[in-house]
Amino acid sequence: MIFDRIRRLVRHSNKRSNKEIAISCEPLERRVALLEDGLLEEFAIERGSQKEIASNIYKGRVNNVDLGLKALFVDIGIGKNAFLHFWDAIPAALDVGVELFERKGTKSKVRPIRAEDIPNIYPPGSEVVVQVTKGPIGTKGPRVTTNITLAGRYLVLMPFNEQFGISRKIEDPKERVRLRKILNELRIPEGMGLIIRTVGEGQKTRYFIRDLAILLQKWNEIERKMKEYPAPVLLYMEPDLIERTVRDFLTDDVEKIYVDNEQEVKRIKDLVAAISKRSQRKIIYYNEPIPLFEKLNIERQIDTAFMRKVELPSGGYIIIDETEALVAIDVNTGKAKMGKDQDNTILKTNIEAAKEISRQLRLRNIGGLVVIDFIDMKSRKEQHQVFEQLKECIRKDRAKINVLPISAFGLVEMTRQRVQESIWHSLYIPCPHCHGRGMVKSPETMSIEIQRAINRVIRLHPEVKELRVILNSDVLDRLKSEDEELLVDLERRMQGKLYFRTDPRINYEEFKIQNAITGEDIT
Repeated sequence: MIFDRIRRLVRHSNKRSNKEIAISCEPLERRVALLEDGLLEEFAIERGSQKEIASNIYKGRVNNVDLGLKALFVDIGIGKNAFLHFWDAIPAALDVGVELFERKGTKSKVRPIRAEDIPNIYPPGSEVVVQVTKGPIGTKGPRVTTNITLAGRYLVLMPFNEQFGISRKIEDPKERVRLRKILNELRIPEGMGLIIRTVGEGQKTRYFIRDLAILLQKWNEIERKMKEYPAPVLLYMEPDLIERTVRDFLTDDVEKIYVDNEQEVKRIKDLVAAISKRSQRKIIYYNEPIPLFEKLNIERQIDTAFMRKVELPSGGYIIIDETEALVAIDVNTGKAKMGKDQDNTILKTNIEAAKEISRQLRLRNIGGLVVIDFIDMKSRKEQHQVFEQLKECIRKDRAKINVLPISAFGLVEMTRQRVQESIWHSLYIPCPHCHGRGMVKSPETMSIEIQRAINRVIRLHPEVKELRVILNSDVLDRLKSEDEELLVDLERRMQGKLYFRTDPRINYEEFKIQNAITGEDIT
């Protein structure tokens, strides 16, 4: 463990990546890309038509208590009732990524709330303050919690939770001691808690004091709205994409921020000034004829990154399939040269796949259960090497991730925090031709189905002697080239005539059969 940590520190100190942020502002959408050495590492998109409510805080009204599901259904004023599980309505323990720290005199003497207390605390008709942890996905309403958090630049304020913690991603023991001391000295109202974020590493005390003051001011405004307005009402709206980018991505190692909108440049400089006036120099107004994302080669990377098949440097590739229940990722050697040293090629491909998979999870904002099928490795040592590489790469991810070791079947199972629909679902809709299957029926299959349908019409409508079939041109080519004799036989049986007409609007799997005389559809 200690040697792994030393290796990581040496690696980070020797290789400093060139980080840049690109912000593109257009009338219908805003896009943010984080680049490391020119490679797209993070991508976010915000559209006016897609109102994102994750992290918003509402005062809602309990509509229903379902004891079977152990959940409350809360009206927060967005049309769909929010889902509040009993366990999300009691004070939660800190996340595993945060080390709990006890301040002197902060232990509560009040009996902790238990799940069985929730129906009595929040009966139907009662008001409850909740925060959205997961936005509505498909037909499901949003998921909410009473464990409210307000994220600042360096701190996270927990108004209803007396716990204190420090991000475990801050590994230096001396720095953790220094941060504990700062956390112990910060003046915070009774009953509230704080977490020091990873970006707080190495920051001066005054930055934490200023950040806490801003968060407390926000909370005071929320409390004012809680008292003045009846439920359901929005108490706090999470900042927009650009403000979140400044808060979460603008770290000391970011060298440049390109923005293609002059008004947003001014706004970003104002936001950055509250954090670091020096960082204002990093903000560059991009005003060239070639679009920003095209100039930095981001557009092409976006197109290739969201393909089902993603190529790897050595010739291998990964296949990513998103389903409702889980995301399946398959690793293949592809064109990778095996040669005599087959085991080494497999190991190299799996390591490349581990790096790319961790990147794809962030780019696509994939959430839920993820199952990875690496190429089979005989050596337990090599399996461990690939697993450690995957763990090292997902450390960059800001989402909560739990990952299990490689199983006996060569599979890695992991869960990634799902806050909203993946970017894949934001950018794409199911294909109207294949309805999301990714495949359409072959011309041969359609030829069989059309002949079957004609036979059915002949039996049901013996009086009709002339039929018109409207179909796809490729399917018609199949009928004329290979099934012509069968069509002649059909005409003989019906003692009539078959006419075929193509329609460019009809896809492979569509066809219509009409009475050629009257034009009536008799499919």
